[in-house]
Amino acid sequence: VGPYVLVTPKETRRKQLQQIAKKELDDLEQWKKEHRPGPIMLVPQRLGGNESEAQVRQNQQMILMQSKYQKKYKREEYVKAKKAAEEAKILKNKAIQREKAERLEAKKRQEEMQRREMLLEDQKYKTNELLNRLDVGLPKSDSCQIANPGPESTAWKRSHASKQALREDENRRLEEMKQEQRRKAELMEFKQKQEEEIRTRTLKNEQRSCLQSLFIFYCTLRVNNAFLDRLQNKTQPNNIYHPGYTG
Repeated sequence: VGPYVLVTPKETRRKQLQQIAKKELDDLEQWKKEHRPGPIMLVPQRLGGNESEAQVRQNQQMILMQSKYQKKYKREEYVKAKKAAEEAKILKNKAIQREKAERLEAKKRQEEMQRREMLLEDQKYKTNELLNRLDVGLPKSDSCQIANPGPESTAWKRSHASKQALREDENRRLEEMKQEQRRKAELMEFKQKQEEEIRTRTLKNEQRSCLQSLFIFYCTLRVNNAFLDRLQNKTQPNNIYHPGYTG
């Protein structure tokens, strides 16, 4: 710590500040005394309601019972809404996964079709190349029109027949592939219709269960209100006893 200088306080200045503070406190007390509120003058009047204490207690009990049923109903509705939200989330995730699987399956089918088409094109190209090689050393059709055909015309006929058979085989394979794709498309459409029907049926069942719950709650509420009305009629002071009443 470095050096410091001690300054002695001024007594006159301290006394002046104390006197000013005391004067302000005295002025504040004087102002409070002058502005003190006076007595309140109210017109006398009768307080209270038109109902008796027993009736008020009964109304409080009814309100309490109704509040219990309302809390129970709200709690059940909250649980149902939470469960419905969880089921909707699960169904949404399932739908997303199903769509992903369908897209992946469609992609695989498309790749398989492209591979088969490329394979058929390659096979067709190689077949045509082989047939062209076979046709190189053979005579033309004009030279084959003789009375006694030789072995060369027979070879040309065999090559032409094999070429025609290969073409028919390729056309048959293409037609089978088209029919298979058509069957797969019809099957996919049928599955989509079934899933849509299942979703519609599930939604209808949920709506039906919700309406049943509301109807049960309404019936319970009516029974409780009827019971409370009978209880209120019994506890009223001006109640008239009926001999034939069994409660």
